[in-house]
Amino acid sequence: MRSIDRYLLVQLLTVFAFFSLVLISVYWVNRAARLFDAIVGDGQSFWVFLELSALTLPNVIRVVLPLSAFAAAVYVAMRMTRDNELVVLQGTGLSFVRMLVPVAVFGLVVAVMLAFLMHVLMPLSRMQLAERQVQIAENITARLLRSGEFLQPADGIVVFLRDITPEGKLVDVFLSDSRTAGTRVEYNAASALLVPGALGPALVMLDGVALIYREGPDRLGTLSFDELTFDVGGLIGPAGRSADVRELPTPLLMSPDAGNLQVMGITMADVRFELASRFAQPLLAVMTSLIGFVAICLGQFSRLGAWRQVMGAIIVLALVQLASNAASGFALRNAALAWLAFVPVILGAGVVVTMLWWASRARGRGWTARPASGALT
Repeated sequence: MRSIDRYLLVQLLTVFAFFSLVLISVYWVNRAARLFDAIVGDGQSFWVFLELSALTLPNVIRVVLPLSAFAAAVYVAMRMTRDNELVVLQGTGLSFVRMLVPVAVFGLVVAVMLAFLMHVLMPLSRMQLAERQVQIAENITARLLRSGEFLQPADGIVVFLRDITPEGKLVDVFLSDSRTAGTRVEYNAASALLVPGALGPALVMLDGVALIYREGPDRLGTLSFDELTFDVGGLIGPAGRSADVRELPTPLLMSPDAGNLQVMGITMADVRFELASRFAQPLLAVMTSLIGFVAICLGQFSRLGAWRQVMGAIIVLALVQLASNAASGFALRNAALAWLAFVPVILGAGVVVTMLWWASRARGRGWTARPASGALT
């Protein structure tokens, strides 16, 4: 019996590793392509792109692992059915429920991987990714300070610098602001400096003139200035960032401080639902594995394959996910409903039990499967 369990478990883990590698590669390349356009297009280096791509990898793995577990269970079940291995195993007196034990163990192995991701890697990677994104947003040298080019750092904003001295002084600055409908303001300054501010960097223009043109009355106004400050932080985003409950470590979620949560703008419902989700989502891998395996093994033999069972299992998982999304909306509004994070796990377990009960009733003789056509006896 242990040899059979070990054989089935090895088959599941081998196929799971293959599907995980393929799906992670496809998903990550898709995300990395969009990230490459955003990062390199803003003038950042290729190393920054690699760093941010690596920080997004834990989230990619979190999404892919349950799907890979489902795909592995479906593939192994289809192969064993096609090769009549299930018939041979049940011919030895092994019940179908007993055969689900290595599948459940396989699901628990995947759940342990997901738990490590959810409790350790995900919070760390999200925190570091958010901090690096803020640093990149505040670093306007690559986005705004390029001499001899007309740049458009934001809609309605055009900037031109003739030169930048080694000391960081900007020479002959032109800035056009047409973000307000019907009004365009053009700034011309002999020089300018970038200074840090509470809300982000500010551009201090020296010895210049501002031309204000209004379309309605077709009036042009001029304003000479010795010093004028323009909020550059508004173009690249705020200097700080709001806190995200997904960045908090699990020990902090277990014993939250109400005062700190209020400062961060996080509600107690957010904290409790996030904590419950970190324990519930790993268990979902067990349910997806069992649903995939049971759906294939309990289907009737057909020369057309088991695609109807596969589509049925996919539809069931989609409905479970829809129910999970609906439940999360209620849980995020009421801290007492954090247990709704376990709705997909409960529904998944209910689906597995229902499929087993239906198959037992339909066949009328326990869990014994019918031999496939052409099987050797």
